[in-house]
Amino acid sequence: MSQRARIDTEGPEPGGPSISAGAELDPVHPVKPPAARREHVTPPTGLTSAEVEERIARGEVNDVPVRSSRSTVDIVRGNVFTRFNAIIGVLWVIMFFVAPIQDSLFGFVIIANTGIGIIQELRAKRTLDGLAVIGEAKPTVRRDGRAGGISTSAIVLGDLIELGPGDKVVVDGVVAEADGLEIDESLLTGEADPVVKQPGDPVMSGSFVVAGGGAFEATKVGREAYAAQLAEEASRFTLVHSELRSGISTILKYVTWMMVPTATGLIISQLIVKDNDFKDSVARTVGGIVPMIPEGLVLLTSVAFAIGVVRLGRKQCLVQELPAIEGLARVDVVCLDKTGTLTEGGMDVTELRPLDDADPAYVRRVLGAIGASDPRPNASLAAVIDAHPDDGTLKPVQSLPFSSARKYSGARLYDGEGTTTWLLGAPDVLLAEDDPALAATEQLNQQGLRVLLLARSTAELDSPRAATDAEAVALVVLEQRLRPDASDTLRYFAEQDVAAKVISGDNAVSVGAVAAKLGLPGAEHTVDARRLPTDADALASDLEAGSVFGRVTPQQKRDMVGALQSRGHTVAMTGDGVNDVLALKDADIGVAMGSGSEATRAVAQIVLLNNSFATLPSVVAEGRRVIGNITRVATLFLTKTVYSVLLAVLVVCSQVEYPFLPRHLTLLSTLTIGVPAFFLALAPNKERARPHFVSRVMRYAVPAGVIAAAATFSTYLLARSHYSGPGSLEAETSAATLTLFLVSIWVLAIIARPYTWWRLCLVGAMALGFVIVLIVPWLQDFFALKLVGVQLPWTAVAVATAGAVLLEFSWRWVDRKHPA
Repeated sequence: MSQRARIDTEGPEPGGPSISAGAELDPVHPVKPPAARREHVTPPTGLTSAEVEERIARGEVNDVPVRSSRSTVDIVRGNVFTRFNAIIGVLWVIMFFVAPIQDSLFGFVIIANTGIGIIQELRAKRTLDGLAVIGEAKPTVRRDGRAGGISTSAIVLGDLIELGPGDKVVVDGVVAEADGLEIDESLLTGEADPVVKQPGDPVMSGSFVVAGGGAFEATKVGREAYAAQLAEEASRFTLVHSELRSGISTILKYVTWMMVPTATGLIISQLIVKDNDFKDSVARTVGGIVPMIPEGLVLLTSVAFAIGVVRLGRKQCLVQELPAIEGLARVDVVCLDKTGTLTEGGMDVTELRPLDDADPAYVRRVLGAIGASDPRPNASLAAVIDAHPDDGTLKPVQSLPFSSARKYSGARLYDGEGTTTWLLGAPDVLLAEDDPALAATEQLNQQGLRVLLLARSTAELDSPRAATDAEAVALVVLEQRLRPDASDTLRYFAEQDVAAKVISGDNAVSVGAVAAKLGLPGAEHTVDARRLPTDADALASDLEAGSVFGRVTPQQKRDMVGALQSRGHTVAMTGDGVNDVLALKDADIGVAMGSGSEATRAVAQIVLLNNSFATLPSVVAEGRRVIGNITRVATLFLTKTVYSVLLAVLVVCSQVEYPFLPRHLTLLSTLTIGVPAFFLALAPNKERARPHFVSRVMRYAVPAGVIAAAATFSTYLLARSHYSGPGSLEAETSAATLTLFLVSIWVLAIIARPYTWWRLCLVGAMALGFVIVLIVPWLQDFFALKLVGVQLPWTAVAVATAGAVLLEFSWRWVDRKHPA
């Protein structure tokens, strides 16, 4: 029997209507689900323009605001109305009435800090909002019989919204058309299996299409669609839920607890126990309370994050959740989908290899007809369509869209004599393990080529037997385009001790060959995911041992992410297809490509709008800059808090005047913390992010604060015994200020390591600033600083030197005890 005869002899479907040669068949699009024979139905045309205007006038619009950032009002409120701003504001008002303007400088610093925070966050907001508009997916809505993309907020009640693979259901509705439509509702219901939808079935906003296509009519829009509200809330820009910010909140809580009793004791000591001038006592009391507040720490954290958003925005990276910058810096495993991440989205058919003397011309016609039967082809089928366009000789009477779970698509074609079931998909899924066609497939896969099998089946298209009864007819060889930047990006992750795991639905050998071309370590030991254990612990062990996994189902991707997380790994997942959505949602950080499906962009924390995998190192670097630098400056701020609290305790216990006025500590804070912290917080930093932020900061800040307080109070007591007579308090304060400045500048010098030219210049400039205050007469008067004599100033320097030596010993001991 000839090949043409062998292929064409199957008759009409059992029990189905007879089809005569040349019979008029309904169009390819739309088609019904594979379980039903299609009938010719005129597709709905959607609302008319007049009906749309009428609904807008009635307010039946999907007006739920989807924001990518906090509103301007929220930004101003969040920066102005803080607990510590309130405390400082009250103290500032008091100082206006009891002391010179010099002692109120701390209030002007707070105003400047708050203004900087607002300006920087508004800049970040503009960047985020602009990128959100660029990256916003526009649903396809049919109006006046024409389909076009519109903004989600422009959808009105009754609109007919088209759906395809990867599309997100943006409002609640009822299915009007279904073409093998399968919708995943797991993000809403927790049910893992996709749901096949027929006309009349409800669809919920927040679900997404995994296979097939169709259209639905919007029945609930705006705030009536409850699931839409959940999606909006989940995707809204946030400044919370990060270890860095929660750690700072914890620190501030402890600081508040320490402040209350200490400040109370100081107030009693200075106003009641000591019989001094009332206004001077008030000024010194305020001078003791103000430095306890690490007021700039929250500001600098917000500024560092905001500037990070702006920097990444310039690289077309949309950060949908701000802590994602920090999160990706903590990642130690990154899971990569091959298609669309390591390779570019498009493919090229390089060879058509008929098997068993199949007629090449007829095979090309079959491929063209299968392509024409799918209104929304994936990348593989699009390449087939480009290479083998439909000539119209074969008519599809039933279609089966591609599904990542089953790994094949298909169509039932009529050639004028009979119908035949055709499948197009993964050879190792459609064929038995001993089929000779698999040997040729294996050779092609080892070259990094992607291979599809065209097979004929005797079973119904929607039957589970369709794949098991498949008979190989031809191999379609596709060449994938590697991303030119993928190799460098993988090398970067290897250098940063971030394990890269390629998990793909493609053939394992082919995936391994692609990974090997990109230089991924372990690519030679590719694992077929169908042979992986189902036990979570065993799965985690296999994942830690391997680097490349093929034939991974969407549910397996999700399980893999969970298994790695169970071993304490921080996992990032990248992807662009609908089969990546579940894993993206469960990963610690989800990264989607801008050209990917709407569903992936909706659940990801980071969207690479330029589709460049090479942007990821920039995100990692930005996160490391933020975390490393905030750790540095937090140590500066908390050292000040510790020594301020201890000084207040020592003063209360010793029943002496508090040594400083607010102007003194404003000067010290500006030179040793405020100005240098701003530069250090924004500097480049490639240190790998480490966990336990609070404990790491406190183990440095506490000894530094204790040493600074002990050295300063020692100098103050020595000065009190040395000086006597009028003006002695100013001389005592000046000596204590000198010691505290020298110890604090040494803390800054330690934190600024490793040194670069600009870090040395920064420390030197701050020291020079203090020297200028000491030698310029009007600055001496302004800050009430005047060193008297020779013996005590040099004693102050000697005490500070001893403190610096103790600082070096204590910090090195901490480094040895808690190595990086």
